[in-house]
Amino acid sequence: MPPGPPAEPPEDLASPLAHEGVRRFTVPALESSVPRARHAVRDLLKRRRVPAADSIKDSLLLIVSELVTNAVQHAALLSPEIVLEITVGANWVRVAVEDNHPYRPKALQANEEDIGGRGLWLVKMLTVEAGGKCDVEHTVSGGKAVWAELPLTPVPTSPPPHL
Repeated sequence: MPPGPPAEPPEDLASPLAHEGVRRFTVPALESSVPRARHAVRDLLKRRRVPAADSIKDSLLLIVSELVTNAVQHAALLSPEIVLEITVGANWVRVAVEDNHPYRPKALQANEEDIGGRGLWLVKMLTVEAGGKCDVEHTVSGGKAVWAELPLTPVPTSPPPHL
């Protein structure tokens, strides 16, 4: 029987209109967890009425997919469960994916012929494009958390200078 959606974390925000707070849940380190995690984040943003621009939501959901995919592909042996944490502040949203594997991944730009290998590079590009930041931190348990933080409203880009 396929696993259901991630268990809904208890409500910890005082008002149903408040969008700020932290949600944390675990998913098994299986490929089926990638869409489950993405849908859980999408539903959380909608349910909590997070006032993020559509482009930010789209980028965030793609980032969730890439980070969970990386954890499933590269850390499942040492981390049968993955922790997904969504933190929403007044003007930003942060997603972190934690696993128990100690290896610190690097964003590599893959060749056109490569089937994979672009995940973290894509996360980095989406984050920079939105005016956010991303990084990897070691956890107390010896694993790592890969995270990306985006503003709720995209940072305007300056027009190219006229020559």
